[in-house]
Amino acid sequence: MADGVLTGTELRERLQRTFEWLGDRTDYTSWANVTSWWRDPELLRALGPALADQFNDTDPTVVLGLQSRGCLLGALVACHLGVGLVEVRKNEEPAAHSERLWQRTTPPDYEDRHLTLGFRRDLMASSDRVLLVDDWIATGSQALACHQLVGDAGATWLGTSVIVDCLERPELRRPLNLRAILHARDL
Repeated sequence: MADGVLTGTELRERLQRTFEWLGDRTDYTSWANVTSWWRDPELLRALGPALADQFNDTDPTVVLGLQSRGCLLGALVACHLGVGLVEVRKNEEPAAHSERLWQRTTPPDYEDRHLTLGFRRDLMASSDRVLLVDDWIATGSQALACHQLVGDAGATWLGTSVIVDCLERPELRRPLNLRAILHARDL
């Protein structure tokens, strides 16, 4: 650890050490427990810069964070970059203000759900350069819907920065411009 900041190797090792699979990993009911990541202050401090640095050549103007853990991480990245955060809400109930939202329905996600994702139209401009941040990517369905939302807003998609790449469809890596700190096989 240099000057109180975790190096890339130290960050990856700390993520691996504080991670656990709950249940039998070969069982469809097992799940990834990442909650210890949020409890470790050094790890938490390092995640924003590490996720942002995966796109240090792109100059984002806004970060998209998927509800809920993507918002936590997105806020860390946005603070590090000195830009704003747009929260992508899941399955918001239809309301009188629905016409003020950009909304898309996802293809089936990791639980075979079709989610409606959206954010307020006035939070993104066509001049924005957008970076999506989340903790984990599995099917890519939510990232794809976010990519479409950015297109709907006329903004520029920079890519997807995640902690863990577990993407089931490798052909999505390029259009999503996916970059990750770890791959699921590392866990």
